[in-house]
Amino acid sequence: MRNTLRLLALLALLAALVAPLAAEGGSDTKGKFFFKKTCKSCHAPNGTAKEVTPLSKTQAQWKAYFAAGKHKKGTEKLDTVLKPEQVKDVQTFLVNHASDSPQPETCGG
Repeated sequence: MRNTLRLLALLALLAALVAPLAAEGGSDTKGKFFFKKTCKSCHAPNGTAKEVTPLSKTQAQWKAYFAAGKHKKGTEKLDTVLKPEQVKDVQTFLVNHASDSPQPETCGG
């Protein structure tokens, strides 16, 4: 009985950790690829725009950014930079690895 309770507690904990990762509906792996391929060309340490990594914002801040759907300080739509399905993937990656996420990441390289 004790082992069953421990297993249930472990499963509940895992579900709680994984739920935010699956909530966005995009692909984390594809999002990292598109972020590095498209965004990092400008948003790198010596790029033409401010350096951006997943750690640049919290999960709520990334969600608000993508809800607004704007890029370049609101001067252009995100879907002019990435295809809509790519936007969703990048959003998933950034939210999943934001500064306050269970798996923060810098996306170096």
